[in-house]
Amino acid sequence: MKKNVIVLILGGGRGTRLFPLTKMRAKPAVPIAGKYRLIDIPISNCINSGLNKIYVITQFNSVSLHHHLQSYQFDAFSGGFVEMLAAQQTNEGSNWYQGTADAVRQNFNFIRQRDVDYVLILSGDQLYRMDFQKMIETHERHNADVTIASIPVLKERASELGIMRIDEEGRVRGFLEKPQTEQELQQVYTGEEFISSRGYEPQGREYLANMGVYLFNRECLVDALDKTNYRDFGKEVFPAVMRSKRVFVHLFNDYWEDIGTIRSFYEANLALAGNNPPFQISIPEAPTYSRMRYLPASRFGSATISQSFIADGCQIGDNAVIENSIIGIRSRIGNNCVIRNSIIMGQDFIPSAKEDREEIDAGRPVMGIGNNVVIDGAIIDKNVQIGDNVEISNPDAVQNTTESQFGMIRDGVICIIKNVVLPNNWSLAEQLRD
Repeated sequence: MKKNVIVLILGGGRGTRLFPLTKMRAKPAVPIAGKYRLIDIPISNCINSGLNKIYVITQFNSVSLHHHLQSYQFDAFSGGFVEMLAAQQTNEGSNWYQGTADAVRQNFNFIRQRDVDYVLILSGDQLYRMDFQKMIETHERHNADVTIASIPVLKERASELGIMRIDEEGRVRGFLEKPQTEQELQQVYTGEEFISSRGYEPQGREYLANMGVYLFNRECLVDALDKTNYRDFGKEVFPAVMRSKRVFVHLFNDYWEDIGTIRSFYEANLALAGNNPPFQISIPEAPTYSRMRYLPASRFGSATISQSFIADGCQIGDNAVIENSIIGIRSRIGNNCVIRNSIIMGQDFIPSAKEDREEIDAGRPVMGIGNNVVIDGAIIDKNVQIGDNVEISNPDAVQNTTESQFGMIRDGVICIIKNVVLPNNWSLAEQLRD
């Protein structure tokens, strides 16, 4: 275990591209794969890599995230911790974080510890599995000041990411954020030979993309930020650092997905539940950790389920059909329901019989999904109350709508917001046509 590495996980942005899932929670707290949250991915990567001094930097809607992080406990002799650093007023400043680099700068007090040699900076909204010890080995082998994790990508995807130009040794000589023109792409062209020389099959990938995973020598990071007002690592810090410091790439050749938009979140989730998933959410040698909930096993009636995840504590009624979907913790699904190509995030709690009776007496459906409900192509956020004979689908393939009482359609995906109540016989298609 590397005792001299401290980890900073950046999760402080508003998460506007994941709205409305981020309407009531921080982006790293968004549920994924039925029983986890996005923040569990980088934290699990750290734990599995023997790194246990972890700070999570955030500032928006952080209550549920803070509650979740409390479940990460290390034994008293390891010195490990997972702590949240929320934006706060101090004697040195009172501003909100102005970007990724500024968020790190405002937390220098936690970096300037005597036993810290390296600072590993991660993103809180990515899906991947990496052994950071291998990245540390790359860093030390090159005697680097900064090492940037990089993944080979095809030309078609290069325009969506930060692309690096390197020399034969793997030293970064240039950096361009989302190159668009042929001239810009040529400036950061790597080619297949470098990738092959590292023992990987290029498969037509000729560009190296920045994964948002950075390993800094502590003093290099302090020097880069202490006397500047840089706000962004990709656009400002790295172009400046590369001129005077040794910056190298660490090549990564496995599954990696940036969960930055509703569409990418939706597709990445459903891919996990397929017959041949591109990524296993948890494997014996590198499990994905999360909050312990002590829920009972899920119970099924005469349901038909295919290519789906069913999380703990669910109750699924008779004649339900669930296809290519993810059913989150504590979900209650009635009889004769059809759920296809959808993500049901579940419930934060299971109501008592008294609470259910109170809802019925008030003329509202109970928490969960009622009978004879059809859901297709949707994300249903937590704690919804969906009545009987409800249809949630998008037959007209509407791509985007403004936010309404039920939620919105974004990137062609229906998003039903947290805590919403949909009465009996409600139809999304009718709502859209009105």
